[in-house]
Amino acid sequence: MRRILLTVAMTMLTSSMAMAQNPILLNRAYNSDPQARVWTIDGTPTLFVYGSKDEDPSYYCSGKYDVFSTVDMIHWKGGQSFTSEEIRYNDEALYAPDCIEKDGKYYLFYSQPGPDPEGTAVADSPYGPFIDGKPVEHANQIDPSVFIDDDGQAWMFWGQFSAKCAKLNPDMRSIDPSTIKDGIITEADHHFHEGIQAFKHNGTYYLVFADISRRGMPTCLGYATSNSVTGPYTYRGVIIDNFGCDPAVWNNHGSVVKFKDKWYVFYHRSSQGSNTMRQSCVEPIKILPDGSIPEVEMTSTGAGKPLDPYLAIGSDPVAGRACYLTGHSRINGKGELESIRDNDTAAWRDFDFKEGPRKMIISLRPKAGGVIEVYSEYLYGAKVASFEVPEGDGKTIITLEADIDNVPAGVRPIRMRFHGKEDHDLFTISAFRFQ
Repeated sequence: MRRILLTVAMTMLTSSMAMAQNPILLNRAYNSDPQARVWTIDGTPTLFVYGSKDEDPSYYCSGKYDVFSTVDMIHWKGGQSFTSEEIRYNDEALYAPDCIEKDGKYYLFYSQPGPDPEGTAVADSPYGPFIDGKPVEHANQIDPSVFIDDDGQAWMFWGQFSAKCAKLNPDMRSIDPSTIKDGIITEADHHFHEGIQAFKHNGTYYLVFADISRRGMPTCLGYATSNSVTGPYTYRGVIIDNFGCDPAVWNNHGSVVKFKDKWYVFYHRSSQGSNTMRQSCVEPIKILPDGSIPEVEMTSTGAGKPLDPYLAIGSDPVAGRACYLTGHSRINGKGELESIRDNDTAAWRDFDFKEGPRKMIISLRPKAGGVIEVYSEYLYGAKVASFEVPEGDGKTIITLEADIDNVPAGVRPIRMRFHGKEDHDLFTISAFRFQ
């Protein structure tokens, strides 16, 4: 059986991770299933993100949890907060968590495969270390979420395909089984797959969840609303869809939170051509007066400023911030764009061209070689640059330059289309910039 040494490491993240652009913890932390919480710490409103942690493309999650926090949506700090070593009865992988504060204590709700799939651990700090893992009896599926209503009553939500909820007892570590209600949302009526989150806004109860309404895969975060915590809930639509972040993407999981008078949706994207190696991302959203949440698209900017197109190559792995891919191409563990084949595309949203660029520089490793066409529109538009890439050994980095025309100053996306020999890997893009 696997045993993992519990350690706690809280460190300020490096500058490449500290920007609020997507992914928010670029290429350093494969944190998925982000559950966001806002608490005031030492007088400062602070946003915390709890999530599971991927470590291998061949399986979901691991035996570790991290927690990260920010006071400004730009700089993040955090580290390991919990491992399965603290769960004496089950050392399986840790799936999607949630955390809630009550009377100065922080309760981490975790989930695992096997018997007793849901449990809690407790800490004096939102960073942990969380200790004393115990099962939550009668909660027999994964993906817990906890919500405290205006009257102080805490509720726990969980489940797959058919969501359940129940009142939490005053100890915040067990539920009242007489209050369990099944089917508050279902796959048949609400497209619910798993990964639920509950919150309340203007008297309306919201459930956010992995939504299977498109393509038969839970790549969307959908939501449903009710005037009662136990329902009935009405399906309201999709908030965000992560389809296109990776050729093998299969699921999504996240949360909605209000921080400093702005609303955000946290979600994850796959990488490395796998269902896993997921990375937490964020997009600003709006909740309209009628309670609806308009759908937003994935971006490279997230809650941060637009990307700097003039950064020196290597100062930011901008290739890894691609927010939409088609075909076979994927982002690897170095933040590069690899496995590029004929007719694949990649897009970045958005760059802040403070003045119109005159030249584009790409650093890449050629293999079969081919052509890179560059466009300054997300989906359509005129070609603004083109690169002829020679054949290579797939290991040696070369730098190519091309003149670029008709890109006026302003904030705009960049899209690339790739051409070359069919069924061949053409090249790997390490970085690019503009002059």
